[in-house]
Amino acid sequence: MNYNFNEIEARWQKYWADNKTFKASNTSEKSKFYVLDMFPYPSGAGLHVGHPLGYIASDIYARYKRHKGFNVLHPQGYDSFGLPAEQYAIQTGQHPAVTTENNIKRYREQLDKIGFSFDWSREVRTSDPEYYKWTQWIFIQLFESWYDHEQDKSRAISELEEIFASEGNTRVKAACDDDIEDFTAEEWNAFSSEEKQQVLLKYRLTYLAETEVNWCPQLGTVLANDEIVNGVSERGGYPVVRKKMTQWSMRISAFAERLLQDLNKLDWTESLKESQRNWIGKSVGAMVEFPILSFPEGEEKVQKAPPSGAGGIRVFTTRPDTIFGVTFMTLAPEHELVKKITTPEQKEEVEAYIAASAKRSERERMADVKSITGVFTGAYAEHPFTKEPVPIWIGDYVLAGYGTGAVMAVPCGDQRDYDFAKHFDLPIINIFENADISEEAFSGKEGTVIANSDFLSGLKYKEALQKAILELEKLGLGYGKTNYRLRDAVFSRQRYWGEPFPVYYVNGMPQTIDLEHLPLKLPEVEKYLPTETGEPPLGNSAEWAWDTKDNKVVPNMEINEETIFRLELNTMPGWAGSSWYLFRYMDPHNEKEFASKEAQQYWENVDLYIGGSEHATGHLLYSRFWTKFLKDRGYLSVEEPFKKLINQGMILGTSAFVYRLSLSWPITEKNKDQEKYLKWFSLKFPQIYCSAKLYERFSGGGITLKEIVDKHPTKKLKEFYQNLDANKIDKDQLMVSERLIHTDVSFVNNSDELDIDQFKNWRPDFHNAEFITEEDGTFSVLREVEKMSKSKYNVVNPDDICENYGADTLRMYEMFLGPLEQAKPWNTAGITGVHNFLKKLWKLYHNGEEFQVSEEKASAESLKTLHKTIKKVTEDIENFSFNTSVSTFMICVNELSAQNCNQREVLEPLAVLIAPYAPHIAEELWSNLGNSESVITAEYPVYEEKYLVESTKNYPISFNGKMRFTMELPLDMSKDEIENTVLGDDRTKSYLSDVPPKKIIVVPGKIVNIVI
Repeated sequence: MNYNFNEIEARWQKYWADNKTFKASNTSEKSKFYVLDMFPYPSGAGLHVGHPLGYIASDIYARYKRHKGFNVLHPQGYDSFGLPAEQYAIQTGQHPAVTTENNIKRYREQLDKIGFSFDWSREVRTSDPEYYKWTQWIFIQLFESWYDHEQDKSRAISELEEIFASEGNTRVKAACDDDIEDFTAEEWNAFSSEEKQQVLLKYRLTYLAETEVNWCPQLGTVLANDEIVNGVSERGGYPVVRKKMTQWSMRISAFAERLLQDLNKLDWTESLKESQRNWIGKSVGAMVEFPILSFPEGEEKVQKAPPSGAGGIRVFTTRPDTIFGVTFMTLAPEHELVKKITTPEQKEEVEAYIAASAKRSERERMADVKSITGVFTGAYAEHPFTKEPVPIWIGDYVLAGYGTGAVMAVPCGDQRDYDFAKHFDLPIINIFENADISEEAFSGKEGTVIANSDFLSGLKYKEALQKAILELEKLGLGYGKTNYRLRDAVFSRQRYWGEPFPVYYVNGMPQTIDLEHLPLKLPEVEKYLPTETGEPPLGNSAEWAWDTKDNKVVPNMEINEETIFRLELNTMPGWAGSSWYLFRYMDPHNEKEFASKEAQQYWENVDLYIGGSEHATGHLLYSRFWTKFLKDRGYLSVEEPFKKLINQGMILGTSAFVYRLSLSWPITEKNKDQEKYLKWFSLKFPQIYCSAKLYERFSGGGITLKEIVDKHPTKKLKEFYQNLDANKIDKDQLMVSERLIHTDVSFVNNSDELDIDQFKNWRPDFHNAEFITEEDGTFSVLREVEKMSKSKYNVVNPDDICENYGADTLRMYEMFLGPLEQAKPWNTAGITGVHNFLKKLWKLYHNGEEFQVSEEKASAESLKTLHKTIKKVTEDIENFSFNTSVSTFMICVNELSAQNCNQREVLEPLAVLIAPYAPHIAEELWSNLGNSESVITAEYPVYEEKYLVESTKNYPISFNGKMRFTMELPLDMSKDEIENTVLGDDRTKSYLSDVPPKKIIVVPGKIVNIVI
């Protein structure tokens, strides 16, 4: 009987769907195990073979845990809000909901074909109003909460109001804005309602603030740092600038210490934890204030007369012990004080610098350690101790959102400050005893002795640090502080396809909509672009106002600022829905709660979470933040969302490149006047492609255009060469170079040869191209391994693999490629080996065309093969070493085939053992073995040591130390019994030739040596 994988897989996929085989219960008496994948964004391109890698791994583990007797929750859903769908809507006019629905159908078809054991009854979509109703609710809970540092937890804002009403705010230790002013209970109670709301907004865990953001004009939205690559948007490659906007923000910084410390409780890799620690970035030091000075016109002496509204410059430093080494200060170009303190003489230069800096992303500025740029503001600050004037500069190596957006520059102790001072000829004071700073800054701490620093001189690093803080506190110009790199998260996006904020505005102050009136659904709009006045796309809706009397959305024309008010025009970011989706899976159809207490108590949190390393910081931090917040407020019973986390590696594609020829010309003094002619004429250079192998053979030392024309002429190339004016250019100096162009890998065969006709018909601009081929007419391409991506035309469709080889082959091959966490290249040619293995497995259970399994007792050899396989595969699954499991299965099947094993005693447990990896073939074999229920109900095979214990030993029999033959003898034989058995063997007698041996050496379990 042939292994008809297409028929088998279709049958069992239907069976699983019809019987809801993988549906999990919230009331099972079994122990629970929750396996979760980072859910996909349903793009129009569908899945390629790189996408299922993590899903296959999690599915193997989920199926394994079911066999081990666990009630397994393994759900799936879609992260279905986001910019790509909106961009497609802008281009085509189709509603994002329509394209998203179509994409989800495509994803579901592909996922089902691979045979995942998902509980689809719990599917969630972040763009479903019944889902984002609860995202809106969580936003409201954050809005109605504040963070109490004394209790180290979130509390209801109503409790804060009670504290204010009874004792004011002077004793409150809260996470709040920096510009909070003290007030008494009497003053609070005298505030108007609007004044109270303004104060509370400075304490809420989600709040409105003017923030520096990454603004992408072409996309019309704010982008997160991880949505920017090399200074441009990841989506579309558009320029990104920094600008200030009023945005909703989340006070995640309040949770920084808990997010940091609780990493120790998690079963995550150390590298992943370190990524989180670096992102949180804890620093211990001091906050220091430098008063701002000015030079009144006509006076030389610096006066304490700061420009109006300027105040002082606050700086966070981890090295207050170096304060006497400060020779200048640097502000971020976006710092709010820059415009206030800049002198008229410096205004033009400063404004130009600010404009240039706005075009560079934060990431780009942080990474650029070579460029040294800056501008003097013309203003000065006063040193807290020496009272000397300190010049204030701006430089884009300082970021407005990190720390206070200002640094006290100590060039002797910081390399960037040192380079800045050298570049702009600023003073460098050495404050370190016996340190050489002639070539570079000195960054040592331990053992360092401070010098040239007044009362700090002679003190070691730690003593000087504490002394400096103490003296700053005495002056009222500083205090000890712990700072974090983690900044409050911007939560607004100027886009349409996202969760609407459940917020309307009364006299400019935000008010939230009650839960009973949620969800606030997205309105229909004609355009998905910002309005003509620059408002977000929701500004295009004619019906986007909130009626507080009837609690519904009404037309904008009815706004009266009494009962009907404008709604928020921004939408939430993509991470809103993905920060809590794991809890909705526990109880996805609950209309009264985001998840019932009973469901939460049973499932608790995710036992195993698998996803890409690109989410190692942002998504995980946000999800951990929301979990801790919901726990604080009593809505969750767990402190962390994910117990164990594994980042799967990337499956890389093998891209194909064609060589397109182009002109190059060595510019010398002799011919530089001909450069303009060459550039003009190069525009007419024909579209010529050269076979890769051919080009590499003749281009080793460079090749001229003339040589190409002589050796491999094409019609257009010859015409181009002939039309070159020899009077204007030296034709023989023209060199040919190559430009690599991606081509679709489907046009390339296994010999790396391009189908020229397919390539020419692929895109209109290729129709008239000419090709220089090998002598036999073939055209080779260059192959390189890189990220599998639609943009690189190197994706492999899993549908094709399933159609040609089967889903079980795809699953096992992806695991076989290498360790789960490592990146590995895809090579379709290697898949046949795994497919042949499955066919060999199939044959074990068949005698020709007949399914035939014996009821006889299995041989000791076959039982040994089975149990060593059980042992190894179980260890591999527990260690997530799936690639070695596949190898073990191959060895097992080879050994059983050689043993002609067809006994049920071996083959039935083998079907269960391989079921997590190749579930379709396992189901078919299990059914043919006479079982009426799915193989998933079978208990996992138990490894028994006794089958691996050796009962015999193959003794080497030696004569005078030279091995002549072997004998298999029982291991429990005594020394005398071994000696007698060996001496009685005919082979021994022939070697002895009737001469008695001089000596017989027997080492039980090892050797027999006969001395003659």
